[in-house]
Amino acid sequence: MTKDDLGLARTHLANERTFLAYVRTSLAFWAAGAGMIHFFPQRIMNYTGWFLLASGAIISILGAVRFVAMKRRIGTSRKQKSDQ
Repeated sequence: MTKDDLGLARTHLANERTFLAYVRTSLAFWAAGAGMIHFFPQRIMNYTGWFLLASGAIISILGAVRFVAMKRRIGTSRKQKSDQ
């Protein structure tokens, strides 16, 4: 295993950690939104809860798209290293 292989492995692991951070953040937004909708009957809290739910969905989609794009870039980088 060369130094470049270790660097690519660390990059892959960092990408996974970042994806898990996106998942954790989106779950927190979903939980906060659901809690606001369920426990607070005021209209403004209801709107805020739905906004948080939508934001959580956007964050999870954004995290998944970013993860896949970075995974492809890492794979391309690995292929270019092996061609040299």
